[in-house]
Amino acid sequence: MTANNTRPTDTPTPTSKKPGRLTTVRTWWTDAWKEGGTLHEMWDDIRRVPGAGWHGTANWIKALATITVFSLVVLLLSGAVDVLLDGAHRILTAVPNVQVGDTTSTGVWATIDNPIRSYIATHSASLPISAPTVYTLWQITGLGTLIAGFITRSNGIRLTWLAWGTASIAMVWTTTPATSRTVATAIALLAWTITSAFALRGLNLRPLVVSTVHTGAPQITLQPQIHLPAQPDAPTPDNVRTLGR
Repeated sequence: MTANNTRPTDTPTPTSKKPGRLTTVRTWWTDAWKEGGTLHEMWDDIRRVPGAGWHGTANWIKALATITVFSLVVLLLSGAVDVLLDGAHRILTAVPNVQVGDTTSTGVWATIDNPIRSYIATHSASLPISAPTVYTLWQITGLGTLIAGFITRSNGIRLTWLAWGTASIAMVWTTTPATSRTVATAIALLAWTITSAFALRGLNLRPLVVSTVHTGAPQITLQPQIHLPAQPDAPTPDNVRTLGR
C-alpha cells in the first residue's frame, strides 16, 4: 500500500497593483478640470472678475489681492523709510560745514541772523549734536512752518510758527549788545510780523456769532359760516339747518 504524499498546492491569487504617484496626480488633475472640479471653479471665478466687480468677486480672490497689495505697500514703505533716513543722515552729516557763531551774514539779515547763530553756538556746547546741526534744524522748522501755515491753515502749525518766532526774537534780544538791543529786536519783530501775514493767512480773531431766527408761519383757522339776515314779520323758515350738526 502506497501512501499518497502529494499535497494540493495553493495557487497565489493575483493582487491589484497600486497606481503610482504620477498616475494619481494625472487623475486628480483631470478630475479638477472637469465641470464642477476645484480648478474649473477657480478658473470660472477668475473669468468673472472683470464683470462682477469687487463685491461680486470670489472671497479667495479678494483675500489674495488684499494680501498682495498689503505686501507691496509694506515693501514700498520699507524702501521709502530707508531712503529718507539715508538722505537725512547725509544732510545732517554735511551740516557741520556751516559756520555758526561767526558774522557770516551781511546787511539787514545779519542783524537777526548773527545773534541767533551766536546764541545757538553758545548754548549747544553740551548737546549730543553739533551747533551747526541745531542751527540747520532751526532754519528748517521756521521755513517749513511758514510754508505749511500758508498752505494748510492748520492751527497746530500756526502755534509752532508763533513759538518759533517768539524764541527767535528772544534770542536776538538776549545776544545783541545792550547799545543796539532795542533796534535789533524791533527789526526782528518787524520781519517776523511781515512773514506772519503769510503763515497766518486767513486767521480771523473775531468771534463767530451764529444767530438763528425762527420765523413761524402764521396759523390760519378757517371756520365757514353762513349768516342769514333776519326777516322781519315773517314766519321762521323750516328749511334752516345748522352747519356741523
